[in-house]
Amino acid sequence: MPASAPTPPSAPEADRADEPIGAVQPGRPVARRPVVRPVAADEAPDGPPCPACGTPNLPGRKFCRRCAAPLQVREQPAALPWWRTVWPFRRRVRGGSGRALRRTLLVLAVAGLVLAGFLFFPLGRYIFEDVRDKLGGTAEISPTGVSASAAAPGHPASAAIDGLTNKYWGAPALGASLTCSFGTPFRLVGIVVHTGVSKEPQEFRRGARPTRADLLVTTEDGKVHKKAVTFNDKPGKQTVRMGISDVRSVELVLREAAGQGEGRPVAVGEVEFFRRT
Repeated sequence: MPASAPTPPSAPEADRADEPIGAVQPGRPVARRPVVRPVAADEAPDGPPCPACGTPNLPGRKFCRRCAAPLQVREQPAALPWWRTVWPFRRRVRGGSGRALRRTLLVLAVAGLVLAGFLFFPLGRYIFEDVRDKLGGTAEISPTGVSASAAAPGHPASAAIDGLTNKYWGAPALGASLTCSFGTPFRLVGIVVHTGVSKEPQEFRRGARPTRADLLVTTEDGKVHKKAVTFNDKPGKQTVRMGISDVRSVELVLREAAGQGEGRPVAVGEVEFFRRT
C-alpha cells in the first residue's frame, strides 16, 4: 500500500513558525529531598555507651549515632602538687623544657634559706627571747654557792646573799671579785645590787661603795658573757637588766669605788638574781 503524503501546515501555523523565539525565564531550582539511610542491621546496641546520652555504639565509632557527641573523651590531666602552683613552677611544659631552670631555682632558694638561717639565727633567737623576757614574769633565784677572791675581816662573801642590807661583803681593794654559782641553769633576766654599808643615807656616806664593776656571766657551755655596769652613788637598789640563757655562775668584779679610805673596805650590801618564769 503506497505511503500517504505529508499534510502541509495550515496558514496560521506557518505564520507562527516564521516568528522569532523570545527570552525564556530559567526554571526555579528544586531542592532534592534528603534520603534517610536506614540503620544497618549489624549496628546492634552492644558497644560502649555514649558519655553524653548513654546510647550504645559499635566499637570503633568516634561520634555517637544518636547525639553526635564525641565518644573518645580525653583524660583530664592530674592535679599539680602545691609547690607547682607557685611561680615559676606553676606552668606546664613539654618534653622537659625549662626543667633544668626550675631545678636550679629550687636549689638556689633552698641554699638561700639555709644561709639566712645560719646568718640570722642568733639575732632572731635574741629578739625572740627578749620579747619573752618582757612579756613573761620573773622570780628571784638564790645561788647554791658563793665565794670571794678576797674579803675584809668580819665581812665574808656570804653576807652579800643573806637577804640583809645592813651586812655586807667587804672587798679590801679594787679588783676583788664575788662569784655566785647555781645548781640548775636558768634564764637570767636581771640582777639587783645594793651598794654601801647601809641603806640609810648617813651611814651610806661613811663607807666605801662601788661605782663601776664588771659582770662575768658563765653559761652551761662554758661561754663567758661580759657586761660593764655603772652604779649610782646613792643608797638603794641598782637594777641591771640582763638576758642570758643557761646561766651557771655570775662573777662581780669591782673596778671603781667612792669614799675609799684607810680601814674602809668597798661594801656590797646585797646581790639578788632574777630568772624568767
